[in-house]
Amino acid sequence: MQDATTIERIRQKYLALSPVMDERIRRQWAAAESSAIGWGGVTTVSAATGLARNTITTGVRELEHREAHPGEAVASRLRSVGGGRKPLTEIDPGLLQALDALVDPVTRGHPESPLRWTCKSTRKLAEELRRQSHPVTDRTVAALLKQAGYSLQANRKTKEGASQGGERGHH
Repeated sequence: MQDATTIERIRQKYLALSPVMDERIRRQWAAAESSAIGWGGVTTVSAATGLARNTITTGVRELEHREAHPGEAVASRLRSVGGGRKPLTEIDPGLLQALDALVDPVTRGHPESPLRWTCKSTRKLAEELRRQSHPVTDRTVAALLKQAGYSLQANRKTKEGASQGGERGHH
């Protein structure tokens, strides 16, 4: 482990560069910093930046691969296939069924029409799903409904004939 001034210098560089770095550049920058330190570099850079040690060692491997294959084009992916957060419907398999059960009784539109819509707000649906132990936000509910073919529309008042005394002749 390095002294406090080394950690602080790395932290200052990291804070200056962090807003403009994507995941890959962040990993590889941290790897370059740790390599420049030598023994204990990964631990030092991790302490200074808050990045996980395995993130930095992944960056070290990526830099070593680039050095070993200099003519190879840079991969266009930031994460390997299958990396990243799993979809909520995969983590919570009962979510879609619970959402459908909430929406189905109030679904409007012709049953054979491809356009389905609901008059419940996504906020209210999300609140009810959370009460049923499905941790979900209203934005996720909106995305799931859209994916399921629902149209999110606000209620509109319908005019059912002219009122008796309130309207003057606008012909």
